[in-house]
Amino acid sequence: MDFSVLKTKQREIRDAFPNDLGLRVHRAISWLNCAEQADENPDARFIFYWIAFNAAYAEQRGEGVPLGTRSVFDEYFEKIIRLDEQHLIYNAIWSKCSNSIKQLLDNKYVFDPFWSHFNGAPGYQDWEERFLKSKKRVQRALQNRDTKAILSTLFDRMYVLRNQLVHGGATWASSVNREQVKGGANIMAFLVPIFIDLMMDNPDVNWGEPYYPVVE
Repeated sequence: MDFSVLKTKQREIRDAFPNDLGLRVHRAISWLNCAEQADENPDARFIFYWIAFNAAYAEQRGEGVPLGTRSVFDEYFEKIIRLDEQHLIYNAIWSKCSNSIKQLLDNKYVFDPFWSHFNGAPGYQDWEERFLKSKKRVQRALQNRDTKAILSTLFDRMYVLRNQLVHGGATWASSVNREQVKGGANIMAFLVPIFIDLMMDNPDVNWGEPYYPVVE
């Protein structure tokens, strides 16, 4: 599933979309296109996929709730998984990007407690124990088909990677982070189109008000 497939589908059914969903899908697919065009640039590819994901899930929650807060995308995962009756997300995780997932889970440089300990924050001396527990938790989740637990852990790791890139904590095309950047982009390449497709298949679901609607 790629940009061309999703764009064709969107054109065929978008008249039935509520305005909020129509805007989300339109924006998400546009950034999906950018990601696919950046195939030779893993840094840009990952960032564009993340923007597409943000366009799909982030919503206005009122004053005091930050854009993209963890609770928002956790709730998004719960919603999207309930709608995934054919287990497309789990199958993609298991059969399409299992190697990239294993590499990401084995990489301490996208594990937030590692950096908290490295930067001297108290209470993170046990980061290695937490690291091992996290990997075991995903292994159990894979065996139990607990897609929510898998997504939560994966996106925890990829959120660290996102912060490193977007906040200037990494060098463009750096040799020291190629594994996690390429792996993260590969994972997003399989999952984000599935998320968008499931949203289009369920226009009656309340996907929330986009944080930045079009204002004329």
